[in-house]
Amino acid sequence: MFQTTSYSGDKVKDYELLIKQLSALSEDEKDHIAVLSNASALLNQFLEEVNWVGFYLWKDDELVLGPFQGLPACIRIGYGKGVCGTAIKELKTQRVDDVMAFPGHIACDSASRSEIVVPLIVDDAIYGVLDIDSPVTDRFDEIDQSYLEKFADTLVNFLKNS
Repeated sequence: MFQTTSYSGDKVKDYELLIKQLSALSEDEKDHIAVLSNASALLNQFLEEVNWVGFYLWKDDELVLGPFQGLPACIRIGYGKGVCGTAIKELKTQRVDDVMAFPGHIACDSASRSEIVVPLIVDDAIYGVLDIDSPVTDRFDEIDQSYLEKFADTLVNFLKNS
């Protein structure tokens, strides 16, 4: 059973605990959607100043809405479109301090001001993206990026082995 944890306030230690929690929640589970659902809930509970946390999954050459926490969102995002589509096109994390300055930003939630998107690549194939939005500009820093990429790597390892 998952129990809510009080985090210490030390960002690095708290992210390391978060990744351990993800591993514990994913252990022995074979269903991808169940694990992605818990991963989005875990991140939503952990991260402050976010208004959307979730996944888009790669299907038929586009990103399709997957498990998430937040307001209803765009259902489909094309390759190279918006921050999510750009993360897939470039196969690298997109950390956007001000989405209003990002060319072609797709505004699913008008309250969003910054965003981070981490591509999920399984066995050299696009699986999808982890997408996190914040109503605060400059919300995500290098530590967030590094540990969200580690969080995504933990998910990818689960996806490979299930």
